[in-house]
Amino acid sequence: MHKIINGQQVPLSAEEIAQRQQDEQAWNAGAKDRAVAELRSKRDRLLAKDDWRVIKAKETGGTLSAGFKAYRQALRDLPSTVTDEMSAEDVANIQFPTE
Repeated sequence: MHKIINGQQVPLSAEEIAQRQQDEQAWNAGAKDRAVAELRSKRDRLLAKDDWRVIKAKETGGTLSAGFKAYRQALRDLPSTVTDEMSAEDVANIQFPTE
């Protein structure tokens, strides 16, 4: 492994290599947490996109279709489908419900 100092390629010291490996391990260990956070973020965006429909129905006394309610409930339940056994890749590949 190398670093660039003043335009010159310089080998990393043993301490720098150890630190880099430790940093990479920490980053990799957090991969599932980042995947779950992205799942929640996408879920939240999808819920927010249709919030106006829920608000309008409440304000006007209208109703929402059973399918729409089921869709929103499935979105809210999505994070609970993540299990301890799942990898970050598994979480990233979770299929989102469709309307």
